Amino acid sequence: MKILTPDLYFQSIVDVKIELLKERKIKGLIIDIDNTLVGWDVDLPTEEIIRWLENIKHQGFKICLVSNNNRKRVELFAKDLNLPYIFNARKPMRKNLRKAMKILETSTEETCIVGDQIFTDILGGNLIGVTTILLKPIKSKEFWWTAFVRKIEKYFIKKYQ
Repeated sequence: MKILTPDLYFQSIVDVKIELLKERKIKGLIIDIDNTLVGWDVDLPTEEIIRWLENIKHQGFKICLVSNNNRKRVELFAKDLNLPYIFNARKPMRKNLRKAMKILETSTEETCIVGDQIFTDILGGNLIGVTTILLKPIKSKEFWWTAFVRKIEKYFIKKYQ
């Protein structure tokens, strides 16, 4: 079960403390978009998310957005953020997560993945050996497949809470 267990769990991205990342010697963040930064049906980052991302960049962290969503969705979201991104990432497959680490120029010890799904973000992060942070999903209404997987995830979340 360790492979499905996050290192840390927070309600939202803005609850992730910079000091905690620095204590863990994290230098680069791989961050999911849908239901992690904004609801899956929100096209653009909110002001709160823009401020959080700007603050964390100002503190010296590197960020790469990595999403299983399509090019149009990810490019539109990332357009004004001035951040590198990977679309159609196929998480939890390792290839594009490693590609994100190359973009960030970080080692596994210096990298953290932040996302809202155990079977994509957390599993993928654990497979490549980076720190993993699970967030509570922003929206509860989702695609039928994601809603089904969430029921399984609830079991695992209860076990490590």
